[in-house]
Amino acid sequence: MDIKIIECPRDAMQGLEWFVPTQTKIEYINALLKVGYHTLDCGSFVSPKAIPQMRDTQKVLDSIDESDSRLSVIVANKRGIEDAVKHERVDFLGFPFSVSETFQQRNTNSSVADSLEVVKYLVDYAGEHNKEVVIYISMGFGNNYGDYWGPEIVEEWVGKIADLGVDSFSISDTVGVSNADSIQSVFKQLNASFPNPEFGAHFHTRADDWEEKVDAAWRNGCRRFDGAIKGFGGCPMAEDHLVGNMPTENLIQYLDNNGVSHGLDVKRFNDAMKMANNIFG
Repeated sequence: MDIKIIECPRDAMQGLEWFVPTQTKIEYINALLKVGYHTLDCGSFVSPKAIPQMRDTQKVLDSIDESDSRLSVIVANKRGIEDAVKHERVDFLGFPFSVSETFQQRNTNSSVADSLEVVKYLVDYAGEHNKEVVIYISMGFGNNYGDYWGPEIVEEWVGKIADLGVDSFSISDTVGVSNADSIQSVFKQLNASFPNPEFGAHFHTRADDWEEKVDAAWRNGCRRFDGAIKGFGGCPMAEDHLVGNMPTENLIQYLDNNGVSHGLDVKRFNDAMKMANNIFG
């Protein structure tokens, strides 16, 4: 059974108040590249004023080891797109597209409608440079701003983006509000409406609710999961009380308990986890 596990050191680091030295980033990502992940979400091409932690993404990409794991970076505007495609090591360009108007303004300083235009540019420009596109559907399971949400909203925007030629989506629980019911309703509706695109899950969780979220997604056809070792990180553009990323070790535990082969090198994973403890404290 195919399952894709995406490790997200970018998401783990980007909200830290202290700057992780470039060489430390390189060493950590090199350790992760030995684990056997499908993809590493390893950096971003966004304004250094907005996300100062990621201002050295270019240097990191130029220095990390070769690996079978693929590399993904986040972009938020045309300039970032044009910078990202210059790097041969980059396989995926990810764009955060929110179904909450409030969050889209906060996260990328643009409206949802304007962001759709950026996605159009991204799809065309990435295609010209042999890069693939992943769209992160932010606030995909609800929001804390009072903006209307429902599975039909997610379906509507996924449909518009899929029509542009995007076939890879990560439905993001940006502020940790999802539960088994909302996860089931979203994945059921998307899989029924769109048989071809791949739908992954990017969960933010607490220690007491990660399993129900993973289980609901798995039972409703999700085979692509984002995680971060020890649950470090989260979204720095949302409110301070955000829960952390879904801990990768918990996902591994779930798969092992359910007899699902994940293909990761457990020894290498444990080595990387020791490094993470030193980096993130």
